[in-house]
Amino acid sequence: MPAPKRILPDQSGTFRTHDHLDLYFAHWRATAPKRGIIALVHGFGEHCGRYGNLIAALLPQGFEVYGFDLRGHGRSPGPRGHIDTWAQYRNDVRAYIQTIRDERPNLPLFLYGHSMGGLIVLDYALHHPEDLSGVIASGPVLAQPGVAPVLLLISRIVSRIWPSFTLDTGLDAEALSRDPDVVRDYLEDPLVHSKASARLGTELSATVEWVHEHAAQWHLPLLILHGEADKLAPLEGSQRFIERVPFTDKTLRVYPGGFHEPHNDLQKDQVFADIIQWLEAHLTTA
Repeated sequence: MPAPKRILPDQSGTFRTHDHLDLYFAHWRATAPKRGIIALVHGFGEHCGRYGNLIAALLPQGFEVYGFDLRGHGRSPGPRGHIDTWAQYRNDVRAYIQTIRDERPNLPLFLYGHSMGGLIVLDYALHHPEDLSGVIASGPVLAQPGVAPVLLLISRIVSRIWPSFTLDTGLDAEALSRDPDVVRDYLEDPLVHSKASARLGTELSATVEWVHEHAAQWHLPLLILHGEADKLAPLEGSQRFIERVPFTDKTLRVYPGGFHEPHNDLQKDQVFADIIQWLEAHLTTA
């Protein structure tokens, strides 16, 4: 199989956060008449450059794609895998969206998050639904993540006294995709890491619970994509969340046998068709 696509952005730079960090962002321009914007939020330990397969599917459909590297990830500054509070991620996304809106003020904007990024976008949209036309969450972390229980226990104990204490999560790269080229590419990527601080662990767990507790307040078009055999972010978390959402415009797509990264797994062409069909349906209501 060919290696996962890497597509150089048409534009890259930085944007300033509320606490004065300069985070890396990238912009891929649509290759057809512009119809909407996809704002990507990547997952734990990775970076926005790993979404070439998805970007390649979206650009010819008229979708501008933006991505940024979370603090402590990729090309962005900050201790690897550390935050002080989850609100830092939320505020970073708000600054990111403002940066996009400064360039593209009028196009419908869809927030797309994968894995931990899926949790970030769900939390963000519950706090700030304004200016969003819909949300796509791919393999969102909405249940106990696939890391060793002892690491979670250490995280809870240490978070209060040494919040920046960092461990290697031992993330199983083999669980990302059934495509061995994706796994190899991930392992060889110098911008990837598997480090998480004690505070990140406790903040993530608290945010998972908060998002479930507030699911009844959701009122944006929602598409969740999840691999049936996802070991890193179990499917039951997505099922539990979408069942609690009373808003009728909600869809859960489950891919039989699928691993953690639907956009990089064997069924990716079906995933892209599902995404584009959903976006098409929601451009008319944006």
